[in-house]
Amino acid sequence: MSLDKMGFNSKLIHAGADKDKFGSATVPIYQTSTFGFESADEGAKCFSGESNGFIYTRIGNPTIQALEKQIAILEGGFGGIATSSGMGAVSSIYMGLLKQGDHMVSTNAVYGPSRVVMESYFSKFGVESSYIITSNIDNIKKAIKPNTKVLYIETPTNPTMEITDLKACVALAREHNIITVVDNTFCSPYLQRPLELGIDVVFHSMTKFINGHADIVAGIIITRTEELYKILRSAMVNMGCNMDPHQAYLVLRGVKTLAIRVDRAQQNAIKVADYLENHPKVEWVKYPGLKSHPQYELAKKQMFGPGAMISFELKGGFSAGKTLMDNVKLAMLAVSLGGVETLIQHPASMTHSKLSAEAKEKANITQGLVRFSVGIEDVENIIADLDQALAKV
Repeated sequence: MSLDKMGFNSKLIHAGADKDKFGSATVPIYQTSTFGFESADEGAKCFSGESNGFIYTRIGNPTIQALEKQIAILEGGFGGIATSSGMGAVSSIYMGLLKQGDHMVSTNAVYGPSRVVMESYFSKFGVESSYIITSNIDNIKKAIKPNTKVLYIETPTNPTMEITDLKACVALAREHNIITVVDNTFCSPYLQRPLELGIDVVFHSMTKFINGHADIVAGIIITRTEELYKILRSAMVNMGCNMDPHQAYLVLRGVKTLAIRVDRAQQNAIKVADYLENHPKVEWVKYPGLKSHPQYELAKKQMFGPGAMISFELKGGFSAGKTLMDNVKLAMLAVSLGGVETLIQHPASMTHSKLSAEAKEKANITQGLVRFSVGIEDVENIIADLDQALAKV
């Protein structure tokens, strides 16, 4: 059966890997820095691009290439570019798509380090940026300048769970000849495929759902066109953001169970969100699977499921958030997300603690906000853990 006739779960198992000459059931780890050539002519062809042979692992490696091909197929893109981390992907995108005098529009609640890199480093070289609430398309229209080159969106946002209309963004960006980029980490290609909606570039922190086992750090970029692929691959290679072959091997192993992991975590999340929405100590819950979510209908339209990420506000504010963190037993108090284990964190005292009060307010990081990454444990145990911890708030 050809790949284009396979369903998503079948692609998770079979996409990307070329048949190994020894018949290996899994992609081997090509743990090598360099590759030998049969002849000087073969080496010349590799360096000129006439041959697809491998030269040096920073440039390409069979294990890494198998992963790149697989995620590109899952996202419906031209090609994948694996990186050593999610921030390696972000930095490669910035370096490849922006130059001095350019302007970028992005989501105000975008992953913190993505904003830090832009405002602390790329700004030194004359790149401007604006951070706005992109869930309102009018805000994007107002933020666009004559020198705007990139519209960089995170949807759902981390940790506020706001959703941006990707089709509307594509239509607006094309009017202004702007490249669209989406951080698809929260959804994975199982729950959202932005390239199919017309987005130009998608990237992931594969540390999260794609790998799903909290044992590696990795990123990947997938482009809709060959032109963008060449630009961004060159940026990654020359900056040295390449992935390690053993990293790639572990992600190839983890991604095989992406669908069943996300299905289980999502089933749990729906029940946990309902529990939290009815708890007297919880002010509100933001979860795309709840009808109370402001973009509930949009989520149903552009996502294949509400996912496993929940944000909620405690009535007791900052102190309530810290108390909850100190009393959970099953949920791990840790950053990151998308693994088999349930994780919890309090942005105001942890990930966003260094932001000024004004910056927190603009990003909707409230004092009692809690981000909850629901795992695949028995949902009764997850809810019982929250219940005993909330009793102490």
